Amino acid sequence: MERTVTLQDGGQVVIRRMRPDDGERSFAFFAALPPEDRKYLRTDVTRHDVVERRVKELDSGRVERLVAVVGDRIVADGSLELVGHGWGDGVAEVRLIVAQPYQRRGLGTLMARELFFLAAHHKVERVVVRMMRPQSGAIRIFRKLGFDEEFLIPEHVRDQSGSWQDMIIMRCNLEAMWRELEALVEETDMKRQIEERTGLG
Repeated sequence: MERTVTLQDGGQVVIRRMRPDDGERSFAFFAALPPEDRKYLRTDVTRHDVVERRVKELDSGRVERLVAVVGDRIVADGSLELVGHGWGDGVAEVRLIVAQPYQRRGLGTLMARELFFLAAHHKVERVVVRMMRPQSGAIRIFRKLGFDEEFLIPEHVRDQSGSWQDMIIMRCNLEAMWRELEALVEETDMKRQIEERTGLG
């Protein structure tokens, strides 16, 4: 899977699956994030061993990872983590982070769309996201995509500085997400792509 997409300002990026040789590019991407963006990530992605483990997880069948690339640089990273058994059957969790120079240009929405194509392929029916309360920008994006805030757990997780933060859990069903994406992404072939690539049209 590899697609060239056009941003709101006319710029172009390539969205593709993460590859085994993306380790150093992925490390460079996370290392370049400003401290305020890294602070609320779940793991310390400035460590090589953490990044290498993320790449190795590609073989597990439980995680789909996408990257947005400009030239040889990764400018966004997204993942779809499949629960896939027991109570979690049909449920997946999405994570997404975009480099600051590419925020507010529509890349987050385009990445989310590709992750949702993958979710449909895996027959996912419900998607959840977990974030810390200070991640207001990400919360705003997911609300636009049709996610509702289901739970707020006070002082439940630590950020990368060691401070306790409230955790927010948001959830959305896949059908509702398609409705929001059709409104947010102005592409005339959206319905055709959904029908051809997911069978949901």
